[in-house]
Amino acid sequence: MSIPTAEREALAGTDLRLVGDLLTAAQRERGEDLRTGPRPQLLEPGQPDPGHDLLPVTGWENLEQALLLRFLTEVGELGHLGHPTYGSRLHELIGEPNTPTTRNRAKLYALQALAEEPRVERVATVTVTTDPRDPTRLEVRAAVVIIGTSTELNLVVGVPLSGIPGGAS
Repeated sequence: MSIPTAEREALAGTDLRLVGDLLTAAQRERGEDLRTGPRPQLLEPGQPDPGHDLLPVTGWENLEQALLLRFLTEVGELGHLGHPTYGSRLHELIGEPNTPTTRNRAKLYALQALAEEPRVERVATVTVTTDPRDPTRLEVRAAVVIIGTSTELNLVVGVPLSGIPGGAS
């Protein structure tokens, strides 16, 4: 069953685009957080405005971005803004060996972060595996059911154990 766009946007919300490519984002690009695009306004009739404006992200893509940012933010980092439980503990795994214990901790930290997201009705699955291209990097794969729907949203987040995105030592 397809959910109409307006209902998707109402459920998942609208925000500013903070992450360029949701499929490849491994970390927040500090200092380059806001994305801009051509402004669709006219200076004079028939003349395009050469300026840029902030880009929005809506619907499921907004929720996907929100979940990714939750995983990439340290718990407590936004406490001074009134959100002390926002974020995840995945950063605590930097420097840890890639062992079953570390992968189980990554799963626990992902589940804890997802449990705090009010737009997630339930977590369907969370799996943590070693990135086949880089043994110092984990892949956290989550499937969540969006509140008020039967829609599952899938998300993959890379966790560099070496502390360097891409896993280089």
